[in-house]
Amino acid sequence: MLDILRVTFPFFALVLAGYVAARHRMLPIEAIGGLNAFVLYFALPCMLYRFGAGTPVAKLLDASALVVYLACALLMVAATVKFSMNERIRWNDAAFGALVAAFPNTGFMGVPLLVALLGAKAAGPAILTILVDLLVTSSLCIALSRLDAAGEHGAAAAAKKALRGMAINPMPWAIVLGALSSALGLQPLGPIMNTIGLLGDSASPVALFTIGAVLARSQFLAAQQEHAPTAARDFVPVAAAKLLVHPLLVFGAGTLARAAGVPLERFTLTVMVLVAALPSASNVSLLAERFGADTGRIARIILLTTAVSFLTFSGAVALLR
Repeated sequence: MLDILRVTFPFFALVLAGYVAARHRMLPIEAIGGLNAFVLYFALPCMLYRFGAGTPVAKLLDASALVVYLACALLMVAATVKFSMNERIRWNDAAFGALVAAFPNTGFMGVPLLVALLGAKAAGPAILTILVDLLVTSSLCIALSRLDAAGEHGAAAAAKKALRGMAINPMPWAIVLGALSSALGLQPLGPIMNTIGLLGDSASPVALFTIGAVLARSQFLAAQQEHAPTAARDFVPVAAAKLLVHPLLVFGAGTLARAAGVPLERFTLTVMVLVAALPSASNVSLLAERFGADTGRIARIILLTTAVSFLTFSGAVALLR
């Protein structure tokens, strides 16, 4: 366990550093958007391209892993919406609560952390989960969030808007280009590849620092908007579902699939379970703000999962390795 903590501690320490820097205004709130843009549009795509180009295409297009992970994500969304909705939480807030329950922080945290723990071959299954969450889980939850105001037509419009957003998101395209490079055995010229390498190397530390800064920013904005504290019953169960139910669900579904003869490798299942054990994706707070959801509730779920996952994620690694 101590060996695992030696690997995970620096990752979570960088998140804490970003949180403290933004919380105490050492990093101006206005600068966080620029940091986030650098990670999203430059550093992370280069990191994902490099991992994709170095991963066999069969691992990036593992149909068995895709079906198992997607089924679990859809079940998490449905169950979280079902159990969250009440007189205070309607479709908008329930949908974004479901998104943080089903969408791990795989891009900003998971890929570099899992590669550090399990080796470069962990990148393939982790990248596959990113595609599922970006293209399906996010679009579904954004569509559900519109059911309060505009019924089915509003949901359809929101789904189209989400898909347009995914189309201009560089992360899926970086994965696709990496897969093409892997399939064709081609790569950019040396100077270009070296530039990609430099940007990719910067992704992990800057992304982790940015996670903390985004969390602090979300809390700051939520405090300005809230009239009363968010009740613990409105966010603690969702955080518990993310850290405990989600990985157990993936483990159970994957184990049943393997027992039924589905060609799902044990190592791939281990990576998917650890992906599910990651904290909630920090950028969901930005989406919730854009769509008018309760950002205070979403920020609390993300912050709680990020803080507690230092122990729960390390424990999951110890059990599965």
